[in-house]
Amino acid sequence: MRSIVNSTIRLYLKTRYKKLEHSILHPHVSQADVLENLLFSASETEVGTRYHFDEIRRYQDFKDRLPICDYEDVKDDINRMMHGVPDVLWPGVVSWYAKSSGTTHDKSKFIPVSRQNLKHCHVKGFWDSISVLYNNYPDAKIFEYNNLVLGGTLYDFEPNPLTKFGDISAILIHEMPLVGRPFYSPDFETAFMKKWDEKIERAAQLACRDRDIGSIGGVPTWNIVLFKRILEITGKSNLLEVWPNLQVYLHGGVNFQPYRSQFEALIPKKDFIYQETYNASEGYFACQNNYSSQDLLLFLDCGVFYEFIPLDKLDHDQSAAIPLEDVEIGKNYALIISTNSGLWRYMPGDTVMFTCTEPYKIVITGRTKHFINAFGEEVMVSNTDEAISRASHDLKVRIREYMVAPIYLNTQSKGGHQWLVEFDGDTPDLDQFAKVLDQHLQSINSDYEAKRFQDMAIKQLEVRAVPTKTFEKWLRSRGKIGAQVKVPRLSNNRQQMEEILNLLSKTPVI
Repeated sequence: MRSIVNSTIRLYLKTRYKKLEHSILHPHVSQADVLENLLFSASETEVGTRYHFDEIRRYQDFKDRLPICDYEDVKDDINRMMHGVPDVLWPGVVSWYAKSSGTTHDKSKFIPVSRQNLKHCHVKGFWDSISVLYNNYPDAKIFEYNNLVLGGTLYDFEPNPLTKFGDISAILIHEMPLVGRPFYSPDFETAFMKKWDEKIERAAQLACRDRDIGSIGGVPTWNIVLFKRILEITGKSNLLEVWPNLQVYLHGGVNFQPYRSQFEALIPKKDFIYQETYNASEGYFACQNNYSSQDLLLFLDCGVFYEFIPLDKLDHDQSAAIPLEDVEIGKNYALIISTNSGLWRYMPGDTVMFTCTEPYKIVITGRTKHFINAFGEEVMVSNTDEAISRASHDLKVRIREYMVAPIYLNTQSKGGHQWLVEFDGDTPDLDQFAKVLDQHLQSINSDYEAKRFQDMAIKQLEVRAVPTKTFEKWLRSRGKIGAQVKVPRLSNNRQQMEEILNLLSKTPVI
């Protein structure tokens, strides 16, 4: 029966892929249509009235009238929406909000998820990603087996019981259409458990008994925790012994490269499929369409209008923002989006670089607030992810997590970078690891290389190994836990690094 379902969906995905191809072949028309539809839909909202959406005819008018904003600029409007006020940033009442840890120290962001955004962005983006996968692998059998996704948690908004919030993964699971529910694992009761430790344990117990898992999805960090618990329970040496039909991992949220060696050890299958997606709280933006390359195909008809501002002009010239048609390959941009959930010229905090414009493909290079430039080295997360991936490969070690912060220069010593690294398994010779890591970072980032020349400006980076679950404990101490919570890998100051070092000093390793 399930083979018939898979064959039927495969035919549907062929039709869907042709529609996706149309937007790929006509990118600027697709984006112009998206902007026109967004402005028309929201013309009678508060924001639409304020900026006279009904009078905007060209992109330049849109750019001139609306300011670029971040969460701090719109959080009051979003708070009103959560209390049930209609027609603020988007028509009607928006009942769903994706909770994101964001880039602030101790606050969560609540991103509106309208019905249009849910259906025509997040869900559409998922199906477009699957159509890309089936186009590359026509014999894929995702819908012959179950899909294991360790999603987040949902909560009621106490001031207004009609409003609910949680990880975007939890919202998608809750709103999953009936056709998808028979393929979901572990179960809905487990999916919405509030206590994360209990959720992982129950999910592991149930997943051990489900021999029909064919695909897995979610953020790598928590999946690894789940998978290792499953192997502990079953006594098996790898996941293929638990799930012989396992064939696909759909992942996103963080750069996968530092985790790849761990997954390859857990899933020793040469033809196993890894597909990266770019599904943020704000929207489903892109997916990998060439599995030999790490760049992502940008989705241009999912209810999101894109703009980009060169990173070197972000803080002093916001008029430098440009539409898709004006981007250049190889330049770092801060992403700006306008969406069918009422975010207008909004900066989610991601930075991207285009690798191709026919079709438009990007790599995520980091966050606007997650970088190190203490000495003019301009190191991005993409640089450190690649460097630690190469060093791990060279020295045959595996990495769970890491964090980097500057060591400020003083009268006694030069400055540099300090790395806290949580290894998975054996810890290598740290002096050797630091040397290899430093060399790779120099080969990737010419600004860092220039500052490292003969140790004139900054010294070789330092590496300190930290115990297993150090970063998890730190996140818990800050009240941040869940499927969408990620370790901030780079910081241009030492605040977060010192918090972890202080935590380690209070819990010495025995």
